Amino acid sequence: MSATIANPHVFDVAEDNFETEVLQASLNTPVLIDFWASWCEPCKTLGPMLEKLTAEYNGAFRLGKVDVDQHQQLAGMFGIRSIPTVMLVKDGQVLDGFAGALPEGKLREFLSRHLQPLEGAPVDEVIEEAPESPEQAVERLQQAIAAEPERHELKLDLALAQMRAGHVDTAEAGLAALPVNLATDARAVRLRNQLELARAVHGAPSLSELHQRVQTDGNDWQARDLLGVRLLLEDDAAAGLDQFLAILQHARDWNDGQGKKRLLAAFSTLDDAELVGRYRRRMASLLF
Repeated sequence: MSATIANPHVFDVAEDNFETEVLQASLNTPVLIDFWASWCEPCKTLGPMLEKLTAEYNGAFRLGKVDVDQHQQLAGMFGIRSIPTVMLVKDGQVLDGFAGALPEGKLREFLSRHLQPLEGAPVDEVIEEAPESPEQAVERLQQAIAAEPERHELKLDLALAQMRAGHVDTAEAGLAALPVNLATDARAVRLRNQLELARAVHGAPSLSELHQRVQTDGNDWQARDLLGVRLLLEDDAAAGLDQFLAILQHARDWNDGQGKKRLLAAFSTLDDAELVGRYRRRMASLLF
């Protein structure tokens, strides 16, 4: 599984080339780091898929391979607790990552959030796969946990998948059962905020009713708050954030600063960095 000259965009990472080939090089071209080992069965599935996608992206990113047995210092520096683990480094910083051997469709989804293939990529080789449904993700992760019960990070992945599948109570129970070292993980914080938002609208009026209440009385802050949460959960993030901003602007102290709290919780649940950055700036302009 070591990198070979067959793919010029794949290379082996060691302590002596990490600074130049990963950190410095990522200022120009993102680097995907694959932490693997020869004895790791899931690595044997993930590695070839990553190399295939590296070729398809035609230099839009480089794939650095770290054998954790040979380079324990690098694995320790990244806090690697299980393999395979993949980290995306851009502009000298870790931008995103995941643990476990994702199916190809999920890998493509991960890459598409941050990268686009360069011109000349063999797009005719790209195989379109149906996106994995939340229920399929739950089933996949349950099977993975049954095979490797000691991998607690999979339990966090499962709780996230259960939340996406709408199993709020099950996700909450899974979150509560996580070991202490994962309870403060960024994904756990995100899930905790998602659960709080889901609980906020449990038994609340419908979206149309809340719209009507806000149209009737623009100062109905409770209706605005619930409307914002419903919009956020129904993938109309900007409209939801606008409701929270309105509360922050006109009733900053309502319900102990609920508008600001909702905005901060919402930011942690969204993947759209540009949207979050724009609304963070708008929030800051109202606060300072």
